[in-house]
Amino acid sequence: MFRQAKAVARKLRCLSFGPQTAWRLQSTSARERALLYRPGQSIEGFTVKEVVAVPDLFLTAVKLTHDRTGAQYLHAARDDSNNLFSVMLRTTPRDSTGVPHILEHTVLCGSERFPCRDPFFKMLNRSLSTFMNAFTASDYTMYPFSTQNSKDFQNLLSVYLDAVFFPCLREQDFRQEGWRLENEDPQDLNSPLVFKGVVFNEMKGAFSDSERVYGQQLQNKLFPDHTYSVVSGGEPLDIPDLTWEELRRFHATHYHPSNARFFTYGDLPLEQHLQQIQQEALSRFDRTEPDTHVPPQPAWTSPKEDHVTCGPDPLAPDPSKQSTVCVSYLLGDITDTFEAFTLNLLSSLLMSGPNSPFYRALLEPKIGSDFSSVVGYDGSTRQASFSVGLQGTAEEDVEKVKHIISQTLREVIATGFEEERVEALLHKIEIQMKHQSTSFGLSLASYIASCWNHDGDPVELLNIGELVSRFRRCLKEDPRYLQDKVQHYLQDNPHRLTLSMSPDQAYLEKQVLAEQEKLQRKTEALTEGDRQEIYHKGLELLEAQSQAQDASCLPALQVSDIQRTTPTTPVEMGTAGGVAVQYCKQPTNGMLYFRSMCSLNTLPEELKVYVPLFCSVLTQLGCGSLDYRQQAQQMELKTGGMSVSPLVIQDSAHLDMYEQGVLLFSSCLERNVPDMFGLWSDIFNSPHFDDEERLRVLVMMSAQELANGISDSGHMYAMTQTGRSLTPAGGLQETFGGMEQVKFMKRIAEMSDLGPVLRALPRIKKHILNPDNMRCAVNATPQKMSAAAGHSSHPASWWRGLSNRKCLCASAVQQEVGFQPCQMKTFFPMAFPVNFVSESIRTVPFTHADYGGRLGALRFLLPAGH
Repeated sequence: MFRQAKAVARKLRCLSFGPQTAWRLQSTSARERALLYRPGQSIEGFTVKEVVAVPDLFLTAVKLTHDRTGAQYLHAARDDSNNLFSVMLRTTPRDSTGVPHILEHTVLCGSERFPCRDPFFKMLNRSLSTFMNAFTASDYTMYPFSTQNSKDFQNLLSVYLDAVFFPCLREQDFRQEGWRLENEDPQDLNSPLVFKGVVFNEMKGAFSDSERVYGQQLQNKLFPDHTYSVVSGGEPLDIPDLTWEELRRFHATHYHPSNARFFTYGDLPLEQHLQQIQQEALSRFDRTEPDTHVPPQPAWTSPKEDHVTCGPDPLAPDPSKQSTVCVSYLLGDITDTFEAFTLNLLSSLLMSGPNSPFYRALLEPKIGSDFSSVVGYDGSTRQASFSVGLQGTAEEDVEKVKHIISQTLREVIATGFEEERVEALLHKIEIQMKHQSTSFGLSLASYIASCWNHDGDPVELLNIGELVSRFRRCLKEDPRYLQDKVQHYLQDNPHRLTLSMSPDQAYLEKQVLAEQEKLQRKTEALTEGDRQEIYHKGLELLEAQSQAQDASCLPALQVSDIQRTTPTTPVEMGTAGGVAVQYCKQPTNGMLYFRSMCSLNTLPEELKVYVPLFCSVLTQLGCGSLDYRQQAQQMELKTGGMSVSPLVIQDSAHLDMYEQGVLLFSSCLERNVPDMFGLWSDIFNSPHFDDEERLRVLVMMSAQELANGISDSGHMYAMTQTGRSLTPAGGLQETFGGMEQVKFMKRIAEMSDLGPVLRALPRIKKHILNPDNMRCAVNATPQKMSAAAGHSSHPASWWRGLSNRKCLCASAVQQEVGFQPCQMKTFFPMAFPVNFVSESIRTVPFTHADYGGRLGALRFLLPAGH
């Protein structure tokens, strides 16, 4: 849901989103049209400042400035029909009342032209959008959307512009979205007063996650002198200090075009966008000088240390090891594009994968369960930072971790990095440039956001090929180039913070007490008249939330605006040694994409709970003649990634039928096809299921990740749990990804002997990695597809000794005979100050007439209550 404060601290630093359908090149008209613009040219109240071809990303970048307000504008013209718009405002709060976050919510509650409540929600059934959202980061707020329909783009642009620049900002909306005092039972004047509000409760939930607590504290303490020292999303106990008037003032100063950066992407004409933005928004403003600049953090002259506490985690892999320690270093300004690029690469060399120095030094000795929640390079603030540490450590090991970090840096400075590892990282960048995802525009907007927000050059960021070339030149000219960076930015850097965190058994009680004290201070001065007013405002809000809203003011697509036909993708079916293969010829820009579905139908029930672990470790244990380090290196050098994941597909016509399997995915440059399939062949034939020490490291990391994810995804776990008894597929989804899996991995992590797990893995392999239970799909260019047909690395060669077999076309769909759905109520007591509640109802399958009819209508008729 878009109403979440996503501190985009972990925003996309690459341009791919994983195994998605490749973008389809149709023409170069949009790029060519954009190249016709000239610096100095005036268009609809904007002046063109720069026009740059970016061949690496197949786009033309056009930078403009609005003459009257100074608003900045970047258009990325690219032959992609999934057009995107975003407007970004620099929002730099000076306190932790959460004003930018609450404002993000409140502007979406109705605007001047569209005064109905929740226009964003109501546009969902009036639009063909492929994305609608809003993000609050530490120092900016972004409002993006994307769509493939040109009329829909205009409609959504009108709604977004009006919401951002001309919101209603009603007091009632502020009370609903931000915070309010209200009777616990709004209809009972005598019930106690409590704090309520969407953002207030959301942030209570966010800070129930110890990882979130640690990350926020680390940023606040590393940058103690300006906006990064506060919680932009809102500290729950500070949120009730925000007033409606302060919210309105913040909007007036920060949500002004002079403080805005507009970004559009795709194949729609730029002039059309500029005209609409000028007419519907910018023409009503004059230039201002907003005071939103973020000054550099003054550098420390000596390192600092601090300690914070969190709540205990009952699902931690090792209950006796719940401490976290991390050393964080202040780096340079992110607007220095090349230096930021270099430091990002350096971070990957230090941290990424089993060949990295910190992986070897910190994870493999099993001092902790995983890296700390904040780790590696972070360019989301004006000055970047680098962090390294461990979670799941014993409190007495904190000093040991600090010593290992310092010792590892000294060793890196002395020995440097292997050339093959550097090449593997540069190969990864080449893959990212060539992979064209369906969300390319959104990833671009996220990629440039922080740098552009602080007046860096976004076009410089897009010229990735030039950055790589310059990086290679620096390495060639100075063999110690990277070691000197480690020396300067890390080892000799006095601005570094060591932050440790340990659980406090009374943590939750202290939070509850602090909230009660805050509530008492707010209520003790209330008069009887104040209490009556609070009661009546609560009733008014309850009535407003229950009233049907007139959405007729909102724009909507007409049938005539929608194409009557949808593009089809031709595929060819074939076989390879008896394995069904689907071939799809696509303009994949020199990439080959491989997918395979391996059925679980023959797998014994007692082994199914092991399937997620099997998938997680299969590509990380080593295979053939390669140990796990060599395997990881070859995967980075030769592929765009190799993954295995469990998959449950509900049958479209029968609720009690489903398909169960594991999905294999990989991609590579066309020149590396033999190497990629060679790796799959070794994984299929000779995975290393005998390294207990390596397996223990992976188990601890997986168990820690699952335990950490509960508070952040509690609603998903609740929904999975409620669906488990309604359909057979729901039961399997709970086994693979629900609380059952979390508890199972905790038990595995606590085992002193992993022998039983090691013995289970080859049994699972026998059933899953079997040509009888497999079907494949390959997407590549027509030229490569033809060449691959007779290649020795064909999937048929993965099973040694496999002869030509007749293709097995038996149905992969499984039906659980005699399944009886039942109602079931479950409660999981968790150490969180928030509850996650879900109710699921068994209805009808996808092909039933009521699915898209009555149920589809009901989805929009039922209110999305607060």
